[in-house]
Amino acid sequence: MSLYPPPRDLSTRVFSKLPEAFWEDGNSDWVRANKPGQKIKSFLEGPSFDLQGNLYVTDIPYGRIFRIDTHGHWTLVTQYDGWPNGLKIHRDGRIFIADYKQGILTLDPKSGALTPLLTHSRSEGFKGVNDLFFDAAGKLYFTDQGQTGQQDPSGRVYSYDLDKQMLNCLIANGPSPNGLVMDLEQKALLVAMTRGNAVWRLPIQTDGGTSKVGIFAAMAGGVSGADGMALDSLGNLYVCDAGNGCVWVFDPHAVPLYRIRSCTEGRTLTNLAFGGEGNRQLFMTDSSTSTILVADLEHSGQPMFSHR
Repeated sequence: MSLYPPPRDLSTRVFSKLPEAFWEDGNSDWVRANKPGQKIKSFLEGPSFDLQGNLYVTDIPYGRIFRIDTHGHWTLVTQYDGWPNGLKIHRDGRIFIADYKQGILTLDPKSGALTPLLTHSRSEGFKGVNDLFFDAAGKLYFTDQGQTGQQDPSGRVYSYDLDKQMLNCLIANGPSPNGLVMDLEQKALLVAMTRGNAVWRLPIQTDGGTSKVGIFAAMAGGVSGADGMALDSLGNLYVCDAGNGCVWVFDPHAVPLYRIRSCTEGRTLTNLAFGGEGNRQLFMTDSSTSTILVADLEHSGQPMFSHR
């Protein structure tokens, strides 16, 4: 029996869908490794808004970065030999990408030029970076997921000081660390552990490390688990459920508030970002249908870019 009443359902609608001109035929190493036997036209991830209100998304299997304007029109910004997953935009306009193959990259949105930022840790390659987040001071946090899971709980979460060029491993025992975000007071990092069906809480100490790591919220289970995450202005946490076609919303004490259901037949909601007027709309990547969904919310979201 649940300790809490069932969360209230909220609805979504389609904001935009990947145009057919950009559909691919499924001939990709990523598809063969992760979706064998399937014809995947795209796998969208990493939604993030720039200061002009354009939405950027990644397409993992085909190394593509798209920009979607406020009217839902798509532009291919760049295509390269990589598997881009997470994407965040710095206040100075630089786009940071968590690329499974190459590590942390930066992208110039005007030229489409990519520059490696972090490709290894002390000459050891990453397992496969997944998502990233900037705190209010501009420090970068990112997850190194690779193929970790319950069979190999060795996923890592890192922090990186861009000014001092200091890389710090916070944990190295995560069962598939994925999306991440800071809490409202910026005292703890919340990390989605996809194969652990939970969100972990990593208190950040004054020396930049962590201790007393615990489970913030347990998910409902299923074939996947917690994926991309975002925070609203009240500190409520929004968690994509990549197997159940929804977003779960928890208050700052992990009490479930809402379930935001996909309006499509897709079950793979991978990531999300606040945007729109007053930052009160939630935009979600429905990767299984190449669709961007949107929901109207009562509270505005926290900005996703750095405040530096």
